[in-house]
Amino acid sequence: MDIRRLTDMIAASPQIETENLEALAALGYKSIMSNRPDGEEPGQPSAEAVRTAAEAAGLAFAHIPVVGGGISDADIEAFGKTLTELPQPILGFCRTGMRTTTLWALSQAATLGVAPVLSRASQAGYDLSALRSRLEGSVQARAMKKPLLTCEVLIVGAGSAGIATAASLLKRRPGLDILIVDPSDRHAYQPGWTMVGGGIFKPEDTVRPMRAIMPDGVRWEKVAVAVFAPEKSTVSLADGRTVRYRMMVAAPGIKLNWGAIEGLEDSLGRNGVTSNYRFDTAPYTWNLVQNLKGGRALFTQPPMPIKCAGAPQKALYLSGDHWFRKGRINDINIEFHNAGPVLFGVKEYVPALMEYMTKYRADLNFGSRLVSVDGASKTATFARTATDGTVTEDKRGFDMIHVCPPQIAPDFIRESPIAASNGWIEVDEATLQHKRFENVFALGDAASTSNAKTAAAARKQAPVVAENLLAVMDGKAMPCVYDGYGSCPLTVERGKIVLAEFGYGGRLLPTFPTWLIDGTKPSSLAWYLKAEALPPIYWHGMLKGREWLVSPEIKSSAA
Repeated sequence: MDIRRLTDMIAASPQIETENLEALAALGYKSIMSNRPDGEEPGQPSAEAVRTAAEAAGLAFAHIPVVGGGISDADIEAFGKTLTELPQPILGFCRTGMRTTTLWALSQAATLGVAPVLSRASQAGYDLSALRSRLEGSVQARAMKKPLLTCEVLIVGAGSAGIATAASLLKRRPGLDILIVDPSDRHAYQPGWTMVGGGIFKPEDTVRPMRAIMPDGVRWEKVAVAVFAPEKSTVSLADGRTVRYRMMVAAPGIKLNWGAIEGLEDSLGRNGVTSNYRFDTAPYTWNLVQNLKGGRALFTQPPMPIKCAGAPQKALYLSGDHWFRKGRINDINIEFHNAGPVLFGVKEYVPALMEYMTKYRADLNFGSRLVSVDGASKTATFARTATDGTVTEDKRGFDMIHVCPPQIAPDFIRESPIAASNGWIEVDEATLQHKRFENVFALGDAASTSNAKTAAAARKQAPVVAENLLAVMDGKAMPCVYDGYGSCPLTVERGKIVLAEFGYGGRLLPTFPTWLIDGTKPSSLAWYLKAEALPPIYWHGMLKGREWLVSPEIKSSAA
């Protein structure tokens, strides 16, 4: 199978065979969409035959047949509607994958923007440059219907930070006019993907429709931001419309830069190459772990910053734990390749983690950065930096490799006036207010703050932003400061976690007394928090404005 990923939620492929359906289900796909009419060529499986095989494999199926060069507006509308209705991720196919990609681009250009859909199609191997004028026309037509939007508070991004901030604002000021802009149609509990890769969570339990988690009273525009104009208090959207705001909160998340590692995108999800940083490949991690009986397993970590800095290690620990329990640990050579110089950035947690690296016989390689992956030959190439600064190339064969991609600020942030010189949104570390535009705040992974980029950090930041933003709106002094809190529950084995909690400068900031949970030691109670308590706290607490254990301290001078 030649699967070409367009987004996390849809991939395109040439014609598939009925015998491929079980393998596609094992890869984590939930739906199959055929965009090919029956009888185009001899030996082509009929849509009904594919439907039967798909349903037998537990997959949903849809048939939207189109003829190349004859795609109508009705076809585009039907594709877009089906895209939102089918369980995701979806594999769409036709003879080569071009029609599926064309339908996707035409249905999504007004949401994602013309340049992004053309770029993603090109990265997948499909040249849609001839469609540019049609794509631009569809975007302009939508913009003409409602060229200007206004709001009191604009929130860019509907991830954990954006939704939590909206909920915290409404908790303090019911009826506040909030507009959220985000092109995604689903919201993911990304901390759960490590547990999917360890066989503990089911992938479908980590995602919900975006509409279902939007706070009551918030307006949502399912479209991407194209251009920021903070000096005018406006943003331009990908569909050509403009939003004018009084206050803005930027919470766009982070960009997983898969393309920075040569060959990775072509190999991911097959040939033993996987990552828990993607919804569609986390199940493949668990598939590989279960089936590996011997050989070499590589786990990689790129240069900082990355979101959830412990996630690359978590994948190693849960894999090692499974192999240890199955009696295979002496037959599998585990290697951890970390581009950085230390195992974990806060030294108090390192001794406990080192005990598990020893238990799983892991070979630690610091200063070792993954630069390319050749899935077909199962070879990974690393740039290894010695203590004297010299760099050498090291090729390692593998039977399995778990990759954490390099991470950067999203393109539309790095190229904007709200970015600092390093690409991240330039904010004050304590107040989270922009350093140059006083009616702009930012939080989450894209902010320039030096804290660990975790959902726990966003949970702590959201109430601070809510309090400070409302104070600025009211012409008052900002009452709250953020202490850099972040948390990394390191899943060292199934049933135990080292609960790392710390703030700016590596200062330990434990939530619980040490007699209950000593975060520097493996804890069964911490595992219970991660596996049982934190998911409902996320969905029903953080995203609903319930600030359990994170209510900000109000400075007396501002009260």
